[in-house]
Amino acid sequence: MSALVLFVAGAAQAETQVERFYGYAYDLASGKYLYTEVYREEIEQDRWISGHTSYYAADGKRLGEKTLSFAANPYIPVYTLSLPGYGYSEGISKVGPDGVQMFKETPEKGRQTGTAAKVGNMAADSGFHSYLYDHMPELAAGQTIKFQFAVAGQLDSYAFRARKVGDIRFEGKAAIQLKVDPDSLLRYLVDPLILTYDPQTRRLLEYRGISNVINPSTGRPYNARIAYYSKPPDDAPKNLPPLD
Repeated sequence: MSALVLFVAGAAQAETQVERFYGYAYDLASGKYLYTEVYREEIEQDRWISGHTSYYAADGKRLGEKTLSFAANPYIPVYTLSLPGYGYSEGISKVGPDGVQMFKETPEKGRQTGTAAKVGNMAADSGFHSYLYDHMPELAAGQTIKFQFAVAGQLDSYAFRARKVGDIRFEGKAAIQLKVDPDSLLRYLVDPLILTYDPQTRRLLEYRGISNVINPSTGRPYNARIAYYSKPPDDAPKNLPPLD
């Protein structure tokens, strides 16, 4: 998941900026340190346009990577998530006016594909952070925002909603918590995402929910807490992977 720093575009001349930072992932239940995320994001006219994320285990072993581009749509990236050690990959191969083409590859079933009908309020993968960013004033004011969420891992899309559930503090500063969950009876089967944002900068500070990395003990993605601290926490690996 991503700590976006996005502001409304105001410059007439496009200028690409590169943001590099870490995400520190913990097991949501036990609090054990799991892995480190290394981000490189390209921002143009204050809009997230592309990025790359690498995943490293606590012992420094590289687990996989994700590349994405928002060239086709500001909320639906063309992307590929690859976890070679698990023989798993997923992504969106094309975003067109009539549909979002998705794929998933596993050792058990090989490569599978699917297409979700594209609608105006659709987001996918990390693009839902951009969608929430653009609706942060409404969310901060207590409104519920609804959108269609394309999930490549399921080769389908689902109705989702986001709403503010509390005011908290993060690293000593005021922050808000948002809850994102299915806007259907599916919410009783799927755990929600809990997101912490800086309401002023709209920066993602912490993510709680299903992660991109697979737990080797279960064969399923971790449920993780991923924190985007301004400084490495004491329990992070002493030798962090380099920022790309």
